[in-house]
Amino acid sequence: MKIKDKIQIVCLAVSLLLGTSCKKYLDVAPDNTGTLEYAFRNRNEAENYLFTCYATLQQFYDVSANASFVTSGEIIYPNNLSKHPLNETGFNLLRGTQTSSNPGLNWWDGENHGQSIFRALRRCNIMLENINNPVDLTETEKRRWIAEVKFLKAYYHFYLARMYGPIPLIKNNLNITDDIQSMKVKRETMDNVFAYIVSLLDEAAPDLPAVIGNQAQELGRITRSIALSVKAEVLVTAASPLFNGNADYTSLKNKDGQALFSPYNAQKWQVAADACKAAITECEARGAKLYTFIAPANITKLPDSLRTVLTLQNAVTEKWELNSELIWALNPTFPFQGYATPRMTSKSAINIFSNPSTFAVPLAMQETFYTDKGVPVSEDKTFDYANRYSIKTGDNASRFYIAKDYATVKEHFNREPRFYASLGFDGGIWFGNGKVDVNDMYHVEARGNKSLAGPKDLNTLNITGYWPKKLANYLSVYDDGFQEQSFRLPLIRLSGLYLLYAEALNEVSGPTAEVNTYVDRVRARAGLKGVQESWTSFSNNPSKYTTKDGMRQIIHQERRIELCFEAQSGWDLRRWKELQNILSVPMQGWNIYEEQAVNYYKPNTVFVSVFGLRNYLWPIKDNDLIINSNLVQNPYW
Repeated sequence: MKIKDKIQIVCLAVSLLLGTSCKKYLDVAPDNTGTLEYAFRNRNEAENYLFTCYATLQQFYDVSANASFVTSGEIIYPNNLSKHPLNETGFNLLRGTQTSSNPGLNWWDGENHGQSIFRALRRCNIMLENINNPVDLTETEKRRWIAEVKFLKAYYHFYLARMYGPIPLIKNNLNITDDIQSMKVKRETMDNVFAYIVSLLDEAAPDLPAVIGNQAQELGRITRSIALSVKAEVLVTAASPLFNGNADYTSLKNKDGQALFSPYNAQKWQVAADACKAAITECEARGAKLYTFIAPANITKLPDSLRTVLTLQNAVTEKWELNSELIWALNPTFPFQGYATPRMTSKSAINIFSNPSTFAVPLAMQETFYTDKGVPVSEDKTFDYANRYSIKTGDNASRFYIAKDYATVKEHFNREPRFYASLGFDGGIWFGNGKVDVNDMYHVEARGNKSLAGPKDLNTLNITGYWPKKLANYLSVYDDGFQEQSFRLPLIRLSGLYLLYAEALNEVSGPTAEVNTYVDRVRARAGLKGVQESWTSFSNNPSKYTTKDGMRQIIHQERRIELCFEAQSGWDLRRWKELQNILSVPMQGWNIYEEQAVNYYKPNTVFVSVFGLRNYLWPIKDNDLIINSNLVQNPYW
């Protein structure tokens, strides 16, 4: 590759991260100047290269390319649109399109809506190799930059490991003069992969800033809290069934016979629990706490029920400098609010091309949320589960959740606040969208093509009748066009860290008081009673929380509810080895073309997912196995 071409690649990465032009940067580079010598000639140029190391990370904001988001079963995207405003490769994987000859979301090679993480790792190694070159770089800055790059190396390896399992470790860059055989790297064992990731995080954490001092310019850069929280996620992942003693992978070995998965090790859960507690301690010491909505001056007389809904919704969509529980988010803002917002005004029904509204939530995900008693709908003794699809009309008691006098399905009543904060549905109240008077609020009308939010054509329809309301800021307005109040989708929130700690503790010692404490903190913020009180009083399985297995089920469902639509549940369901079971249920919604409630509210199968045992890990592209004879394919591909 020519030197000028290399400079242009570096420049492109910088422009993707910073949104600025690199024309001046290129103009001042004389012909035939060594690329690396130029890139590290002084502090400013070295800082630009640091940002190239961040560049691939920043591209993770695009959830349509996120393996967790598109394969979790939380969102359905239609595959028969006449227009294609986003890349549908990832969403189509659940329809059985994945192949080893041409993998979708190929983050190994950087193909099919994936980017090459190995290229990002090469940039990180270049940065570490040349960090001593700028003579005007202070020692303090140097230590911080080294720590940031080590974190990035750790996270890039972690992202690959969650997708592919055992991976080659790119500790150093190979030299162009190395022989061909040394370039044919092999896959490392899962234990070695996780150990290397943790070692990088341990090296990075002490030299990372405790907090971001210059928030105007540096929010999004890595802090100690982020590093410790990622370490907690890494170690919980390493302890989980997919990677810890997975009998399905005992046959996966390198060509020299080296087994890439080891037997189950219970001690991994204790190590994970310790890491979770250390992360929580650090985050709370820096002021992290569960977010609570504080109404602006223009919102008066807000009832407690709506305040709780806005607390839960804004825990995701609040500005990052104001969100007390946000531990980590990326710089780019979430670009898909228009896919999560239904039409609720006459002007929006005319301007249907402003918002596709095509992110559809399946019926099974809706039923994952608890009742208002804080237990699953199928367990609640007070909930008429057998008749949940019968019709009921909104009344005064439910007016802040469901439009008064509007006929909807019985299942929409008496649900927990996170249900109403996370989902938009036919008859459901949508606080905001330009209206903040509790006596004059929008609600969704989705039955038939004559309704405002109903199907209009093959490009602006929601194929299940449920929208991921949680992914839309209540201040965004869809009327005569779409005026968006942007936000950054969290990668890690404190509530998720609490539940991660509870999960690890339960695996170590069962449902102790401390396990209950951390689960109940999240539930209390969501307006629910504690686990013990809820199950004892309302569940038809009142002793469920007293066993390790029962508490495990509770914690898993709690994480799926609390973190829904945040590109987290897909990773969780994979590491728990529960995704195959979740996706065995047909993807269903309502009969969206029917106008009458009695006909609309009948489950309708949209499609049946294709997800087998082999899909837990991504395939390595067949051609890569030919080029590198030391690589072995993942099982069942």
